[in-house]
Amino acid sequence: MSSHPKDKNLNNPKFGHLPQSTSGPEECALTVSNAHSLPHPLIQPNPTNNPGFSTSSAPPTTTKAVSSHPINAQLYGLLPPNVQTLERQEQNEVLYYKLIQEYLKEMFGIIYTPTEGDAIQNFSKVFRKPEGCFLNIFDQDRIEDNLAQWGDPEDIDYIVVTDGEEILGIGDQSIGGILISVAKIVLTTLCAGIHPSRTLPVVLDCSQNFQLLNDDLYLGLRRPRVRGKEYDDFVDKFVQSIACFDGDVQGTGVITLAAIMAGLHVSGLKLTDMKLVVFGSGTAGVGIADQVRDAIAAESGKSKEDAAKQIWCVDKPGLLLKFQGDLTIGQAQFARDDKEWQGKDHNDLLPVIKKVKPHVMIGTSTKPKAFTEEVVKEMSKYVERPIIFPLSNPSRLHEADPKDINEWSEVKALIATGIVKRCAECSNSTAFPGIGLGAVLRRSRLLWDKMLVATLNSIAAESPALKDPDKGLVSDIIDVREISVHVAKAVIKQAIEEDLVTEREIPENYKDLEEWIREQMWEPRYRPLIRVDKEKASKYRKGELGVGGMRKEAKRASPQ
Repeated sequence: MSSHPKDKNLNNPKFGHLPQSTSGPEECALTVSNAHSLPHPLIQPNPTNNPGFSTSSAPPTTTKAVSSHPINAQLYGLLPPNVQTLERQEQNEVLYYKLIQEYLKEMFGIIYTPTEGDAIQNFSKVFRKPEGCFLNIFDQDRIEDNLAQWGDPEDIDYIVVTDGEEILGIGDQSIGGILISVAKIVLTTLCAGIHPSRTLPVVLDCSQNFQLLNDDLYLGLRRPRVRGKEYDDFVDKFVQSIACFDGDVQGTGVITLAAIMAGLHVSGLKLTDMKLVVFGSGTAGVGIADQVRDAIAAESGKSKEDAAKQIWCVDKPGLLLKFQGDLTIGQAQFARDDKEWQGKDHNDLLPVIKKVKPHVMIGTSTKPKAFTEEVVKEMSKYVERPIIFPLSNPSRLHEADPKDINEWSEVKALIATGIVKRCAECSNSTAFPGIGLGAVLRRSRLLWDKMLVATLNSIAAESPALKDPDKGLVSDIIDVREISVHVAKAVIKQAIEEDLVTEREIPENYKDLEEWIREQMWEPRYRPLIRVDKEKASKYRKGELGVGGMRKEAKRASPQ
């Protein structure tokens, strides 16, 4: 039996009145009297199968044991008489989250990378039901209407969106990218407690890649991918209406810099003296470089241009140099002066390592085994504790195996990877859920750079390596909910300082703020249900959010 304080089914004495409170009984306006009018009994909005209230064969005692309760009578005949506990059930959405939460380290690779990549690649072949919102680039006038089918602005707290072009090292998967949005939302719920019924996965369908053009089962648009102004306008129209955060670029940058700072602490080196080589200068690599450059500038008082001189970015053509004309805007900020490398080999990683002698080397290239024995040994010649992060995932795309790096560096290297390993896991899932939680709870329309700095500082402060240099550079994934609380506190405090909050009842006391945050973090547990008047209830209380709710509204709107 759980000993969690919320399982006592008592309202939190300070914050139980909050709309998103998760303690005490839960209001519910659902019945089954209108089941005959719904498109399919499996998605009807009643307490037995609605995702938000679903208890399946384990209804709370207040909904079943007392037959005089207004909900109870309507549940008889729908459920077998024996009540199952959460521990005995076999399938249920709450059970799904509970199982993963209990075994997060073991399940992480199943719900996210690398298994999620296989599901994305086979999306059209295994499609059963919509799990999010599909927005069509050739039907941009309907964006607001399409989103509205999933709820009003006050109904949805958190949206994850992708255009499906760069997914988990497997490239352009187009409309199948909806599943990465789904997976990241699952992580957000697990890692930060954002209510699953108040989230929305979205994919921007910008047509498919050429591989998918010949797939008869493909469910998305059947044209080559749209680029240029039409694409830019499509993305801009979507993101202008929401506070926007890039989990892969900014989230990866935040968690990586937090791990670097912990590594620098162990090695006794200052951030302002550090030299960094980034191998793989796509969006993730440049995002990390951006975060490191900004942190160096903030700590040293240097300009961002001068801070960028401590970073060397390597990509497919080798070291990025100014004369290369096809650089992206992000890459151009880190391109080196041609004169520095005139007459010197710069087409591969090893010669760059030999000349630069970096303290930190990060891999975001998706080029397996790029960190060779020679590269690691060369770096270890000049640095007492080389910091080496092979971050590409899935694991088959790692730049090196951590155990090889350990051996080649004679166990001197400080290592973090992009997935769960027996070393620090430098995964953005440690960062973006907590940032999202803080942004949701403070009700702000903006996410500012200083909030990201506050995030990385809060993550770095919790590094196990600060107490024991032999421990991980970032906290273990099993501690991620605690990390999310600290991140949310940091984000909220920074937002208050910058007067960017619209939620005015945020506690000023630090201890109360933490309790306020925890009270609003959803957990996979059954709460007793209290019947409320349907006319006064929110859409969530009436079961009108999510797939079932969307279909119900469509049914009502359709001609008879």
